[in-house]
Amino acid sequence: MSEQQVKSYRVQGFDCMECANKFEKNVKRLDGVIEAKVNFGASKIMVTGNTTIEALEKAGAFEKLKVRDEAEQTVEHVPFWKQKENFKVYISAFLLIISWIIGTQYGELSLIPTIGFLAAIIIGGYSLFIEGFKNLIRLDFDMDTLMTIAIIGAAAIGKWEEGATVVILFAISEALESYSADKARQSIQSLMKIAPKETLIRRNGQELMVPVVDVQVGDTMIVKPGQKLAMDGVVTNGTSTLNQAAITGESVPVTKTINDEVFAGTLNEEGLLEVKVTKRVEDTTLSKIIHLVEESQAEKAPSQTFVDRFAKVYTPAIIIFAVLLSVIPPLFMGDSWGDWIYRGLALLVVGCPCALIISTPVAIVTSIGNAAKNGVIIKGGVHLEEAGSLKVIAFDKTGTLTRGIPEVTDVVTFNKNEQDIITLTAALEKGSQHPLASAIVRKAEEERLKFNDIEIEDFQSITGKGVKARINQNMYYVGSPNLFEETLSNGIKKAIHNQIVTLQKQGKTVMVFGTDGDILALIAVADKLRDSAKNVIQKLHQSGIEQTVMLTGDNKSTAETIGKEVGVSDIQAELLPEEKLNYIKSYRGKQKVAMVGDGVNDAPALAEATVGIAMGGAGTDTALETADIALMSDDLTKLPYTIKLSRKALAIIKQNVTFSLAIKAISILLIFPGWLTLWIAILADVGATIIVTLNSLRLAKVKE
Repeated sequence: MSEQQVKSYRVQGFDCMECANKFEKNVKRLDGVIEAKVNFGASKIMVTGNTTIEALEKAGAFEKLKVRDEAEQTVEHVPFWKQKENFKVYISAFLLIISWIIGTQYGELSLIPTIGFLAAIIIGGYSLFIEGFKNLIRLDFDMDTLMTIAIIGAAAIGKWEEGATVVILFAISEALESYSADKARQSIQSLMKIAPKETLIRRNGQELMVPVVDVQVGDTMIVKPGQKLAMDGVVTNGTSTLNQAAITGESVPVTKTINDEVFAGTLNEEGLLEVKVTKRVEDTTLSKIIHLVEESQAEKAPSQTFVDRFAKVYTPAIIIFAVLLSVIPPLFMGDSWGDWIYRGLALLVVGCPCALIISTPVAIVTSIGNAAKNGVIIKGGVHLEEAGSLKVIAFDKTGTLTRGIPEVTDVVTFNKNEQDIITLTAALEKGSQHPLASAIVRKAEEERLKFNDIEIEDFQSITGKGVKARINQNMYYVGSPNLFEETLSNGIKKAIHNQIVTLQKQGKTVMVFGTDGDILALIAVADKLRDSAKNVIQKLHQSGIEQTVMLTGDNKSTAETIGKEVGVSDIQAELLPEEKLNYIKSYRGKQKVAMVGDGVNDAPALAEATVGIAMGGAGTDTALETADIALMSDDLTKLPYTIKLSRKALAIIKQNVTFSLAIKAISILLIFPGWLTLWIAILADVGATIIVTLNSLRLAKVKE
């Protein structure tokens, strides 16, 4: 391995954020390692430099972490109650109960119960103590350090029973953190199991089962009814319906036939398909989704960054405060040493920031995993939180609010017949990528007109307005009415202008065809609204979005007709691409704004918005790469779900952080009158962890 090589490893056994951060620090100290970054949500570590799995496992020995190469099969997680290392907790709990029963008969301070409590402390807490002492020597004050001091201190002042109880309840608290982390990761782990590990391939006339890592681009994959596709490709033979829920989140089957694109992880429901493989296994859409989701889970949300910064100051401050609390009253006020040392120990226990540390990452990981299962890729906690506080959503019209497949509806000619007009216009537009241009080309193809035979010279695109080119020595123009207002010396005649307005008021986009001296025809094109568009806008307003805006390069009349029909609160028409970008910039200066588009033509506006949301991520790599959030299906109905999930996640994160801090504050206040015992302190910590965990896991239940 070269020194600068970056390698990814899977890690089994991450219980909490703190142990993940400690593992990262330990790995960075290893010889040959230049940089290391842990992804807690995905249970991975990226290592830059030269190391071995044995060295990595040694760095994770404090938590008995298991490390393996990322390419290896996922190891099934063993539930907490079945893990061998946790039998010591059961033994400790048994000794605690027996010792407590004996203590009720002979007194808690008699020899036999004391030996039993001591045995429970040693058996259940020896690994905790070893790590705690190591940290104490390094002045690394984490939860292990706090608990070690508290338990040994309790034993030193004769509180054996409470010391043993703290050991067992702390172990239970860690188990809950482990459970919640595993539960949150289940969504991404289920994605990794969707696609088969091998597939039937035809090579050289022979059919054989081949592991997906050995399948090459160009191979023919044979997919029988009831089987899942292992690779992305294009259908070369057969017709069937495919359930694409794994990719798009939609369970309604889609019919696929020759030349249609298909994706790994989708289920072939009825017919036999032959598919030409177009991507290697690591480049499939499903692989990209998994990669994006894992990377997004590594991105820290603003609330998580705040919690991490707070915990770094909070834990050392608690230790200093506990020492002062134990020493000052006995020294200067003549109070009992035992009483105030006990209160100091209770403060150490309640000072454990378990619930606070876990309050944000579990919510983020759960939300991102839930979204991925429903065909929405949220690329990080920061975008999840930003989406949860949006006030304005801007939509591109063509292909977002409308179907994006415009059709020619009217051809009004003045000096030539309709077929000649369509032939010449299609010849000019065939090189354009604009949806309106493709409508004219489709019309010419349907009528079998020979527009490809026409020679074009001096072709030039006029940004945001149209195109011009020379045909048979004549310069022709096709574009918006504004183009001809500028091109014609006297502008557009009133009678023609009235015809244009009439068509525009019907919600149609009018393109004008002519020369620099005359208008030869009007071509009206209509792009139908998506069936779901009106309902989606209504749901967004109901969910708390204050303003919805439609941005379009279309004329005002057409834009207003469509905008009013769909129900947006603001309509901005006749915008050039850079004007759409400027509009987003102007909004972003006032409040948080999202831009929804296809991720291709809207890329600058998507990048400028607080949150860029691209549709049709399954069909285009660009949408996946440019957007902060990608809707994998070409379906607007996923948008209200995304906003609902984001708002819920933001609310739960705030609840968790507020609750965790409130519990700590109340517990600390109870110390001064002497009402906070070690029992209550550890129960408050465990209880807060349970509540925060269960609250976060509610995000897995959010549905459309």
